[in-house]
Amino acid sequence: MTTAVLTPTEPLKASDRCDRCGAAAYVRVVLGGGELLFCAHHGKKYNESLAKVAIEIHDFSDQLTAESKTAAAEEER
Repeated sequence: MTTAVLTPTEPLKASDRCDRCGAAAYVRVVLGGGELLFCAHHGKKYNESLAKVAIEIHDFSDQLTAESKTAAAEEER
């Protein structure tokens, strides 16, 4: 029996880009041989297929909403 040891993942940085379109990455997919990064749109689009082969999926797309609220609040000042 093999036990997988999962390591904590680092948050995505502004320099991390979607492997599909080059937009800012918000989804990290950990596979057996590496990882893929996707923007929120492509992460959602391919989620079902990726879930079948991924070891882990880290979705940080909720940060889009948090950033939008912060930006809107700053504009009101």
